[in-house]
Order: sequence, then C-alpha cells, then structure tokens
Amino acid sequence: MGVPQKNLRRAAVVDLLPSKQAGSFCLVSEWLANIDNHQTRRAYRSDVRDFFDLGDIRNSDDLLDLSRGHVLVWRARLEKLALSPATRRRKLAALASLFDYLIERDPRHTRNPVRGIRRPRTDSYEGKTPALNSSQAKQLLDAPDDSSPKGLRDRALLAVLLYHGLRRQEVADLRVSDLRVRDGLPHLRVRGKGGKLRFIPLQDEASQRLTRYLASAREQSDKNGFLFVGLRGSKAGACLSADGIYKIVCSYARSTGIFVDGLGVHGLRVTAATNALEHQADIAQVQHWLGHSSITTTRLYDRRLNRPSDSPSFKIHYES
Repeated sequence: MGVPQKNLRRAAVVDLLPSKQAGSFCLVSEWLANIDNHQTRRAYRSDVRDFFDLGDIRNSDDLLDLSRGHVLVWRARLEKLALSPATRRRKLAALASLFDYLIERDPRHTRNPVRGIRRPRTDSYEGKTPALNSSQAKQLLDAPDDSSPKGLRDRALLAVLLYHGLRRQEVADLRVSDLRVRDGLPHLRVRGKGGKLRFIPLQDEASQRLTRYLASAREQSDKNGFLFVGLRGSKAGACLSADGIYKIVCSYARSTGIFVDGLGVHGLRVTAATNALEHQADIAQVQHWLGHSSITTTRLYDRRLNRPSDSPSFKIHYES
C-alpha cells in the first residue's frame, strides 16, 4: 500500500530538513542546530512543523511567499485548539526566531511575517506549575529506602532536586567531576541552558546523601562518569535520562500518597525556589541560582504575593 502524498510531505517536514536541500530549508536545519537546549529545540521543531504542515510548505520558495495573513490563520487555529497562552506564545516565538535567522542568513528573506502579530498575554504573574508544601517535600525526600543502592541513589537525586532547584536535564548532565570545592565549600557545577555554567553550593543534607550514594556506587572511581546512573540490567552504568528522572519523581510521589495535579520534576524546582523565597532568600540571588536570564521568570516562582494571610486586607487598621 502506498503512502499518501500528504504523509510523504509531512515526513519531509518532520526532518526539518535534509541538509542536501538548497536554500531556506537548509537554513531551517541550521537554525535548529544552533539551539543549544535540546528540549527547546524539540519544542521549536514541533512548533515549526505544525506551521509548515498547515501552510502546505513544500519547498524553499514557499517560505518566501508567507505573509502575516498565514501567521494570523495559524494563530487562530492555535486558539481554537484551546492551547494555553504560554504555549501559543512559545509557538509564535519559535516561528519569529526562525524568520529572524532566515533574514540574517538569506538575502532573499527581507521581512519577518510574525513581526507585529499580537501574542497572547499570560493569565497572570502567578506561575502555573504546582509546588509541594514543606511537609510534602520532606515526605518525598524521605521516601526512598536507604538500605539499598537504588534507594541511596534516589535519596541523593531527590535532595539535589529539592535543595538546589535544578532542571531535570541539568541533573541528568551532572558528572562526578561536577562535585567541586570552592572557597572551602562543596559545590555543584551545573550546565544550564545555552551552555551557561553556574556553581551552586551544596546543601548539607544533600552533600551527605551524595557522599553515601557515591560510596555505594560502582562508578564512584570514574570521575568523568555521570553522577546519576542506572544500577540494574542493561542500563547499569548508563546515565539516567531526563525522562528517567521524571519517572522516578512520579513513582515516589505516588508511593507516598502525594497527589498533586501536574506534578513533575519542574514542580520540585518551583518548590525549592518558593521555599527559598519564603525563607527570605534574595530574589536576585534566586534568579542566578535557578539560571534564569530574566528576573521576570523568577517572579513566577514567588508565591508569597498569593498567600491570603499576607494580603494588605489584614494590614489595614482604622482608628477613631
């Protein structure tokens, strides 16, 4: 049975696009390759693929014929799909980034059809990612059994997440050699988005858990090896993937009876930042600690403004 022509066209778009193709399509592949963060690259690839499919983009010349009208039609389609404002903003940002790159690299492209297109506003300045309260976080930290190598690994893993606010890919990328001593204190060397390095002091309990884990791990002698690795079967010694870390977090959350809608590894990052801010951490320091390029993003993690008990309503006092 032959493959429908539309599917063949979509397959070509999915590759985005073979480097042997000339013109703008080759530059699309270059644009994607220049995005360092693989999760951003994956999301942008999907976003642009969706636009190409809707616009029936088959070759480089089709890109030259795109107008603001095409983008407006796509924006309306995204609205009908009831996607969140943040997702729609990202999709439009992906397309705008692509055309900025094409304008820079290909003289045939002289305008960005996304420019001037109004993007949806976020619903509020409050972040949508759920966070655990202090009791739930402590429950999750103590969930793994510390009598087994896997339990020791997972206790160290959860401590790195909940005490340092790392992204799951940042944790997956950690190596044993990223445990460093700076100014007399143990630190984590973290590779963030865009390849940016930052050094985060290790919290005491997390440091103790890492020490116990490494003492039990077979790979402790390999300083260039990954910090968190599989311990069983064919995956023994291989680094835990970002998805693997997500599954570990969700598994322990279920086993301890923590049922928070939408909880994932990012929820632990929000939990750590929220807890630090509630205990008077300076928001500018939290910004650097999280690896945010803008403090506006960090403010989404600050839930203090949304605590009813701190409302200005309760600060008012009238005297006769």
